[in-house]
Amino acid sequence: MSKKSIEVLVGLFVLLGMAALVFLALKAANLASFGEHKGYTVSAKFDNIGGLKPRAPVRSAGVTVGRVKSISLDPKTYQGYVRMEIDNFVKFPKDTSAKILTAGLLGDQYIGLEAGYDEKELVDRDVIKQTQSAVVLENLIGQLIFNRAADAGSSTPAPAAPAPKK
Repeated sequence: MSKKSIEVLVGLFVLLGMAALVFLALKAANLASFGEHKGYTVSAKFDNIGGLKPRAPVRSAGVTVGRVKSISLDPKTYQGYVRMEIDNFVKFPKDTSAKILTAGLLGDQYIGLEAGYDEKELVDRDVIKQTQSAVVLENLIGQLIFNRAADAGSSTPAPAAPAPKK
């Protein structure tokens, strides 16, 4: 092989490597889809959204069926207001419930949808009424420590009765 053809092959290899790195970075940031997403938007209110982020997956039965579009605070109820875009090929019943779940023990959070049994379907701009907030690990640990401290304080032995006189 001539020196020029080796340089061209090395250049192509470097470009391919850079393209792979860009793809990996976009995939890690949940930005791999560039096209206009076609779907319908639904929203839900949660008491605590935990570490949920925009572009987080919306899943049903483990299958990604949409993405979180935006997250804001409802100024009247002080709840997290989450807008989701659901793929058009999936139609959920009106009584669908939404939960904020965690992938693994310390993984990213996502929204899990559980379909209900209503015959009417969710349409664009509907609100999911039944929600379950995120389980925050720090709150669980704090509760555990508080309960252990309360148990330790209540299990102190009662004062001993005086010994009988001889």
